[in-house]
Amino acid sequence: MRRKDREMNREFALDVIDQSHYGVLACVTPEGKPYAIPLSIAREGNRLFFHSAASGAKVDYLPDGQEVSLSFVSHVQVPELFTADELAALKNDPNAASKLGSKVFTTEFESACAQGTIRELTEREDKLEGLRVICQKFTPDKMAYFETAAIGALHITKVYEIEILSLTGKRKRFDTQGNELKGLIKG
Repeated sequence: MRRKDREMNREFALDVIDQSHYGVLACVTPEGKPYAIPLSIAREGNRLFFHSAASGAKVDYLPDGQEVSLSFVSHVQVPELFTADELAALKNDPNAASKLGSKVFTTEFESACAQGTIRELTEREDKLEGLRVICQKFTPDKMAYFETAAIGALHITKVYEIEILSLTGKRKRFDTQGNELKGLIKG
């Protein structure tokens, strides 16, 4: 990671995964081409889960043991650190280019990047466990109906697990005075 001052710890990165609405999974196809796809990914412990239809590019490109990379981004926003009058003053200041670039034309974010090994879950109970983790993240208020839906869809649904082998977290965030918060959470 180039910006070590923005690096965060493992717990921070896991929290980003948990808060993200989706993650982007990337791999290399058997033909050596890059392939990346956004997925609804849920985590339990050191394992990530997603599901798929029984056929398609994902299924073709993700054999057991394939190494994959994933990226997650949460809390993205453009900071509002200056009033309109302050911005007008910066516009007329020839020395303000750096400040405008780093504090106005930027985004705050939290991100996590993971690498891992994928495997398809084929046993009924394992598939149900993976689907349960996914549904608890995305539809927690509908879990009373989970068993009926999941059991009815098992025959047409593939479920995958990725064991996290490495994980990094990063953030860019400003405090109320407009100072960038540095990666104070290491370890």
